Amino acid sequence: MTKVRTRFAPSPTGFVHIGGLRTALYNYLFAKRHAGTFILRIEDTDRTRFVEGATENLIHALDWAGLVPDEGPSSGGDYGPYYQSQRTGLYQKYARDLLDKGYAYYAFDTPEEIESMREKVRQAGAPPPKYDFHVRLNMRNSLTLGETEVQKLLDEGTPYVIRLKIPEDRTFDVEDKIRGRVSFNSSQVDDQVLIKSDGYPTYHLANIVDDHLMDITHVIRGEEWLSSVPKHLYLYECFGWQSPVMAHLPLILNPDKSKMSKRDITSLDDMPSGKVDPDVASYIKKGYEPEALINYIALLGWNPGEGDERQIFPVHDLVQEFSLERVNKAAAVFDLKKLDWINSQHISLKDTKELVERIKPQLAGKGIVPESDEYLVRVVDLLKTRMSFIDQFVTLGEYFFCEPEQYDPVTVKKRWKDDSVKLILEFIEEISKLEMFDKAGMEQALHRVAERNDAGAGRIIHPIRLAVSGTGVGPGLYELLEVLGRETVINRLKKGIKDIPKMKQ
Repeated sequence: MTKVRTRFAPSPTGFVHIGGLRTALYNYLFAKRHAGTFILRIEDTDRTRFVEGATENLIHALDWAGLVPDEGPSSGGDYGPYYQSQRTGLYQKYARDLLDKGYAYYAFDTPEEIESMREKVRQAGAPPPKYDFHVRLNMRNSLTLGETEVQKLLDEGTPYVIRLKIPEDRTFDVEDKIRGRVSFNSSQVDDQVLIKSDGYPTYHLANIVDDHLMDITHVIRGEEWLSSVPKHLYLYECFGWQSPVMAHLPLILNPDKSKMSKRDITSLDDMPSGKVDPDVASYIKKGYEPEALINYIALLGWNPGEGDERQIFPVHDLVQEFSLERVNKAAAVFDLKKLDWINSQHISLKDTKELVERIKPQLAGKGIVPESDEYLVRVVDLLKTRMSFIDQFVTLGEYFFCEPEQYDPVTVKKRWKDDSVKLILEFIEEISKLEMFDKAGMEQALHRVAERNDAGAGRIIHPIRLAVSGTGVGPGLYELLEVLGRETVINRLKKGIKDIPKMKQ
């Protein structure tokens, strides 16, 4: 089997779309699954839409996501250059080849002449006008002008484009790896511009030439390119080249099933209901883990197989499991809540010491100095299963480092009862006598207090949590108390039974 070579070939025309990142991911996974090569190629020939800094953003997004190309602008390789703007001589050469063989022609029509043609077609009530075999012989091009006149126009520097001469009444078939057999009639296709008046190629010519010269075996891209397949198949035919295997990915939609579009927002929290931001930079800024975003977008169109309920996939598992056969045709709907959940799962799976190093700057920014690294490791280990984002650590766990200055009023109203002081005092007495201040000992102590007072465990657990943390939620109570230590727990309980009742008055 020929070695698999896939490519991600974005245009640097703005932000990095979440759908583009998924396209890069699927190309990466397919290549790695088959011990192949993943290539980054920058298709920057549309100079009217080129955005300064967009290429750097693309490369940064791929690096952040861990989708490092085997070949590309930063990686190098034997098939460069990997910027299309540096390969324009190649496209001119192959365009001349098509002209010489009669598969393409010069078109000298001005924008005004083309618009006049379209207006005439519209007035005649014909289908939407295209520059194709219906109109080409009525236009100003090398098919209708004499050879001498064409050469004169070229010599005079008259602006022109080079168009592909699509044959009449041809059927083009492709066996798409996702959609199955798809057929197109040439009546649906216009005489595509191959070389623009500025001398740069369009996507269609440059794409075909580069995929062939770079030995691309599989073209995996968004379904918006499906309508371009007949042009591409015909170009492969004209050049006498073998077409790569094609796979067209489904769309990714907003939660309300509308098309995703970029919005002027400062954070994802500003998005209106039913919408999500397609800009990858927004997810990086929000603090999503790269592995989590990759995990989630992998599931936007792909699944591991019938009966497989897994949702959490490290990248190496995705590589082992991925196949184009399990990519769906139907559009996928982006669910931000599910992404948040997947993010929390990936955080909980991370090595605690790695998280500690990332959390230290947060604490320093708040002026918090942990008593020791060992203590911080214990706190992070306890809280990492409760964080949706790393930057929530201080908010969730500040009470591990600072005595609570206030108590959640909602929890006070709901959980602090008339007998809470009595029950906590008895609990203090019990834990003061414990030989080992650990989870098992505290649990037994609490149950003794509960049995003595004919009270449910919750009647004691909730006021204790409130007194030591100031909140009504958190990790398991006994684990929390064990980490805080006996002296701190007793001091906070004594302060709580003094201050909290005042809030009930």
